[in-house]
Amino acid sequence: MLRAVSRAGGALLRGSQIHGPKAWNTEARRCLSSGLPMNTVVLFVPQQEAWVVERMGRFHRILEPGLNILIPFLDRIRYVQSLKEIVINVPEQSAVTLDNVTLQIDGVLYLRVMDPYKASYGVEDPEYAVTQLAQTTMRSELGKLTLDKVFRERESLNSSIVEL
Repeated sequence: MLRAVSRAGGALLRGSQIHGPKAWNTEARRCLSSGLPMNTVVLFVPQQEAWVVERMGRFHRILEPGLNILIPFLDRIRYVQSLKEIVINVPEQSAVTLDNVTLQIDGVLYLRVMDPYKASYGVEDPEYAVTQLAQTTMRSELGKLTLDKVFRERESLNSSIVEL
């Protein structure tokens, strides 16, 4: 599971969504693509990463940071999830308020993987999915308010976007 946090107008928005295997650490990529011998049993997972292991093609477990043991020929590291917070810009878009005023809005999402399993197997392109969810939610919430309420109740608007 991924925690999405967005700042809009000085307020902090929180929500959750899943995030997929896009951010590969260079050390992990080097280890996995370097052709480690098939008899490699002990692996070191760096801090702020989680490695998803499949045994014979099916999910088996998640390797946490530190020393871990794999069974050669049976286990395979399928995904490497970064547990660090990443920043995604929400593109500018127009939204219409309840009193038919068009506004140009944008935002920033702060994302962090909370559940490496869901982040790996949940969505094909999680960053795109989170961005689309944020855009849709912002348009929907602004459509429920008049322009005056949007400016007055910025904090409540942010919290209502987070709840969805």
